[in-house]
Amino acid sequence: MKCMHSWAATAAIVASFGLTPVAMAAPAGLAVRVTPMTPVLKGDVDVQVTVSVTNTTREALSVLRWDLPSASHDNALFSIERDGVPVAYTGKLVKRGAPTADDYVLMQPGQTLDVQVELSSAYDLSRSGTYTVAFASSGARDGVSLRSEPAYMWLEARTALAQLTRSPAAAAAGQRATPIFTGCSASRQTDLTTATANALVYANAALAYQNSARAATQRFTRWFGPGSRSSWGTIRTNFTKISDAFATQTIEYDCSTCPAGPNASAYAYVFRNQPYKIYLCNAFWAAPALGTDSKAGTLIHEMSHFTVVANTDDNAYGQSACVNLALNNPALALRNADSHEYFAENTPALP
Repeated sequence: MKCMHSWAATAAIVASFGLTPVAMAAPAGLAVRVTPMTPVLKGDVDVQVTVSVTNTTREALSVLRWDLPSASHDNALFSIERDGVPVAYTGKLVKRGAPTADDYVLMQPGQTLDVQVELSSAYDLSRSGTYTVAFASSGARDGVSLRSEPAYMWLEARTALAQLTRSPAAAAAGQRATPIFTGCSASRQTDLTTATANALVYANAALAYQNSARAATQRFTRWFGPGSRSSWGTIRTNFTKISDAFATQTIEYDCSTCPAGPNASAYAYVFRNQPYKIYLCNAFWAAPALGTDSKAGTLIHEMSHFTVVANTDDNAYGQSACVNLALNNPALALRNADSHEYFAENTPALP
């Protein structure tokens, strides 16, 4: 999920479901508002909101489709807290390539896009409490984010049902697990078997590099920022878990879900609480075996997302955006999946 048009004018002032009007924290020209379908909900019912994005300028604006609200969840586009504590996102985490013209939506002057979104299928809203819900697209590809002020909801009589997770199939001790394939042709099974082996080589090499080098190296700094002892330890721990997952866990590859639809042009996606299942999309098959945005690197990216591995997010996509993230926000770089991928691929090679 590589460039968006410039924004014009200032954001509009709007109200939040009958409360005091507040200014939307959106790029100049786009006003974003979240409105709960019902501000008070009782029982284990679906939680729905409407997200409204308005072009307040006198000119048409091209907006990256991935940064706009959608009825489906492809990445964490909402910032939700319960009684001041962030709640977990449990939906898809999609790795995307550079956008094409078809990936932009043209919004005419004054146009408002209203999208109804059901939240409880992708966020842990299983507990009673006071929730704040804000739209918070990170602009991971373009660096242009769309944000709203928070709306407030009260959820009562929730039963705190445990989130459904997929239990990983444990491999026999000391043996390499055999991947499981769903909807994958024989040739794609061969590609995935090779990519899995290459991903393990990448992960082991990254771990060996960290065990032998100092934190303040060019390679580490480029992708994760200043190499403090703490940050170095975090990434070493992450790659220890990534390496162990590729070496010992049964990975399930699903090739059946992306031939068409909104994720057709993506590389892959996962659900972070469903280890170790990886869904492969069209861009994956066109990627090189090794090198930048490779098949092996994509598997590193996706493996890092799982909660039981490194629990990474998608804060930036592409090498340029990841370099900027390391410079400007190293804390987010340490949790960014593409940063882990590029550190492992190490192309061009850095000492």
